[in-house]
Amino acid sequence: MSLNIYINFDGNCREAFEFYRSVFAGEFQAFQTFAQGPEDMQVADDEKDNVMHVSLPIGDSVLMGSDSSSFGPPLSVGNNFSISIEGESREHCDEVFAKLSVGGSVTMQLQDMFWGSYYGMLTDKFGINWMVSYALPTD
Repeated sequence: MSLNIYINFDGNCREAFEFYRSVFAGEFQAFQTFAQGPEDMQVADDEKDNVMHVSLPIGDSVLMGSDSSSFGPPLSVGNNFSISIEGESREHCDEVFAKLSVGGSVTMQLQDMFWGSYYGMLTDKFGINWMVSYALPTD
């Protein structure tokens, strides 16, 4: 299991991650804009060049981020991050997700996503945002 930080930005994710890349060196593992998402995502034209997902390895961890969008919750500085857990299996994700969500609220149920992960989001009873995922095997 790995634990990483996921940060949300208000339209300047690209600038922030270019800065982080200059500080920590290395290359992005992933970099996708909203325009690269599936057609049924219904992204506003002025958000299509915004970052949907970026990940930058730093040592044994990965710093991840995205820009907020009109179809997600509004960005609130101070609450614009999540702890991301990469589970060992679907079952492991189901177990961790169920335990973390007790007394909290589920933002997105665990489900297969278009980018190849089993993924879900929740806010625990202490107000901490969590992302739980498992990279689906590619056959």
